[in-house]
Amino acid sequence: MQHVTAPELAARLADPAQEQPLLLDVRENWEFETCHIAGSTQIPMHLIPLRAGELPDEREIVCICHHGARSMQVANFLERNGFENVTNLTGGIHAWALQVDPSMPKY
Repeated sequence: MQHVTAPELAARLADPAQEQPLLLDVRENWEFETCHIAGSTQIPMHLIPLRAGELPDEREIVCICHHGARSMQVANFLERNGFENVTNLTGGIHAWALQVDPSMPKY
């Protein structure tokens, strides 16, 4: 599993020359509704085993949660199930709010 910081991910997302990853937000609905990175796909962590088949094999997947722990578990699960290009957002959406978008609500 790879790791990416919030500023690194923001730079990649802002660069049209870079291939864009799938942003997989694994938080619960209320968390996602509170704040999320634009363009994210939300699948709550407990549904990943049921819905992993909906995820692309060929595209990088960046897993996102509140602080990075749940998303790391999901990233490990995806790797064990054949996904080869999985990255965890270090510090989660909280780090994004602190380091990239201070206007984003925090909880």
